[in-house]
Amino acid sequence: MEDAIIRETWAEINLDHIGYNIEQIKKKLPQKTKIVAVVKADGYGHGSVEVAKKAIESGAEAIAVALLEEALVLRKASIQVPILVLGRVPTKFAPLAAEQDITLTFFQKEWLQELEHGAFKKELKLHMKWDTGMGRIGITTEAELIELLSELRETQNVSLTGVYTHFATADELESMYYFKQKECFENMLEVFEQEWSEPVSIHIGNSAASIRFPENMHNCIRFGISMYGLYPSSGIRENGFISLKQAFSLHSRLAHVKKVPAGRSISYGQTYRAEEDEWIGTVPIGYGDGWIRKLKGFHVLVNGKYMSIVGRICMDMMMIRLDQKYDVGTKVTLIGDQNNSHISMDDVAEHLETINYEIPCMLNERIPRIYISEK
Repeated sequence: MEDAIIRETWAEINLDHIGYNIEQIKKKLPQKTKIVAVVKADGYGHGSVEVAKKAIESGAEAIAVALLEEALVLRKASIQVPILVLGRVPTKFAPLAAEQDITLTFFQKEWLQELEHGAFKKELKLHMKWDTGMGRIGITTEAELIELLSELRETQNVSLTGVYTHFATADELESMYYFKQKECFENMLEVFEQEWSEPVSIHIGNSAASIRFPENMHNCIRFGISMYGLYPSSGIRENGFISLKQAFSLHSRLAHVKKVPAGRSISYGQTYRAEEDEWIGTVPIGYGDGWIRKLKGFHVLVNGKYMSIVGRICMDMMMIRLDQKYDVGTKVTLIGDQNNSHISMDDVAEHLETINYEIPCMLNERIPRIYISEK
């Protein structure tokens, strides 16, 4: 499979691991609670179409994305399950969403008023977002809720099919703010059910909340980061709430190997000098691929051994210090398993002082994705 790509740097996406992770969350959820697979940002860098298809095959009943453009990509790929756009979409594109049977998020009375009702050939499906403490988008008061529902009743060719919120701290083991948000949602839900008699889908759970509090998740959950085998936080990983398998790995091959004498500098700015005669390998990946310069000093795997990245990372290449001479073409693993050694997405994130969510998203389209499945 590696021979099918031209470039000797590639990412492998294990779709069987996607399926495994969905099976693990299904075991925790009540039977009534459905799974919405979140594939925004091109499936968190894994590939939205391929992940969405595997998620549906594994039991997900709907898909969520951030942008209307992302939803249209999935429809073009013949994905027919319900798709929810989580971000705000300008009203001029609402007829396109209706035509493609894509559900939009709304939370503003003015947005409803701006809809061009005569432009709809099909009914527009909507989910209403409630801001219970995230502070991002959504209505915040019961008065807003009543006003918005009143406006919705006067709006033609639209159908309210869901309401939802998002938790800000569900990944933290200290749960006071989570329960404060949940209480806020339940209070608004009580008002909503008094004002609105038609059934809707209710979803409050991201990966963290779904893993920790599966019994509280209403009709469905939005399974995002953990579908890809990544834990929302170290606390959730270390407390064994769920077993996950990382789906993404990153590999390359040595493009050049040379022995440099003591004192020789490596890469821009002479920031690294060999302290003794050393073997240096060049790897064809750099910040142009999203493997950013701050990863200087991190490590990769060659022959199952950890090799340090030395000198400044270039746009298209970087250098590593080898323990011996290796043949050009020797496999280098930047993320994933090699022999009995492992570099996780969390390891990379820790070095960069960020979260694991960011790592696959920053590794851009110059790196080809190879999809693996034995099932």
